[in-house]
Amino acid sequence: METAPKTVEELIRWGANRLDTAGLVFGHGTDNALDEAAALVMHALRPATALAESRLDARVTETGRRRAVELLEARISTRKPAAYLTNEAWFAGLAFYVDERVLVPRSPLGELIENRFIPWVVPEQVHTILDLGTGSGCIGIACAHAFPGARVTATDISAAALAVAHMNIERHALQQRVQILESSLFAELGGQRFDIIVANPPYVSRQELHRLPAEYHHEPAMGLVAGEDGLDIVVQILAQAAEYLAGNGILVMEVGYSQPALIDQFPHIPFTWLEFAHGGDGVFLLERQQLESHRQEFAQAATLRAIRPIVRNKGT
Repeated sequence: METAPKTVEELIRWGANRLDTAGLVFGHGTDNALDEAAALVMHALRPATALAESRLDARVTETGRRRAVELLEARISTRKPAAYLTNEAWFAGLAFYVDERVLVPRSPLGELIENRFIPWVVPEQVHTILDLGTGSGCIGIACAHAFPGARVTATDISAAALAVAHMNIERHALQQRVQILESSLFAELGGQRFDIIVANPPYVSRQELHRLPAEYHHEPAMGLVAGEDGLDIVVQILAQAAEYLAGNGILVMEVGYSQPALIDQFPHIPFTWLEFAHGGDGVFLLERQQLESHRQEFAQAATLRAIRPIVRNKGT
């Protein structure tokens, strides 16, 4: 560091330049070097410096500067997402603990949750919500905040991920309203029905996984990959969701850049593709009646996907 940054703003701009020069990829809560540097610097300086812009001219201590530089250099040398270095991520305006047991929260679903799924539901009539594949618990917890009169069930197949979700449920004091359940999709839900099912399942193809930047390879692969085209779990959910939705219930699911593959698979399904004011795409909505109408088509597709590996292994 030729000239040591003296203020918070100088330190952030110095850090942004270092991150930019290193050729990092930003896709885990920020989309540019300046925002990522700000997040790392402010974390390093906490609690001495507030996040408010009015403190950007505050002078940094040598200790604070050293902690910030260490975090920035760790981001460069390890290629870990910043959230894993700080153990903190923000989603729908809420802070969550995260580590390598869970994906870093970054879904556009947060905007939809903050808007309480209007106009697709009447918020006062929402009593039960399912967060399918909860990971850190961020979606289920955000739903509990948005719908204070509703009970939320948050499921995941990963016991390690559920341990993180449990920490976040306690952090937000929602133990009475958010239940966590270890389950492979709907397997352990019995006869429960929900007004809203929200899912952000794995939707990355095996081929695409190998092309992802290094940052993504620090995340649990089981939270990203779903078969050859990324749709194996998505199709399973489509085949079963109607059975677990209440009469006027809705399924909202993120499929990201697997959207074209899903449309190709089901060209006649009336997916409603949602738009977001703050960016993001690849999220669809289906009503229970729509899922029920096309249930046989979804079930046939799920069955074919289930037997495909068996056929391939037999060499036929």
